[in-house]
Amino acid sequence: MSVESFDPVQSAGVSSSAAHTVQVTPAAVDHFRKQIHKDGKARAVRLSVKQSGCTGFMYVVDLVPEAKPDDLHLPLGNDVELLVAKDSLAIVNGTKIDLVREGVNLQLSFLNPNAKNHCGCGESFNVN
Repeated sequence: MSVESFDPVQSAGVSSSAAHTVQVTPAAVDHFRKQIHKDGKARAVRLSVKQSGCTGFMYVVDLVPEAKPDDLHLPLGNDVELLVAKDSLAIVNGTKIDLVREGVNLQLSFLNPNAKNHCGCGESFNVN
């Protein structure tokens, strides 16, 4: 399975020998595309994290009409763009976003190498 890669450090104009990436599988890109077209007003998907849950952080995926000034841009295909909130970048670096089927349900999966623990229900994680 192939993934699109994004180097937020390089995109921000900072050189680094370490590879910091957010990867998105084709299944997740297709899901984002469908959601953007279905929404009608959205032009991109924005990834951020917020403090929440019993463990610390949760992912926030929003359909947005435009980027915030400090968002990092990841073009994922002809008409799909992932925006990464700059203040969430340290937490999501290295994350792989996939769309997975569990029974009859489809859901986004975040495989984040920075996440050290997850809560029992899977809503939150921490990086300490």
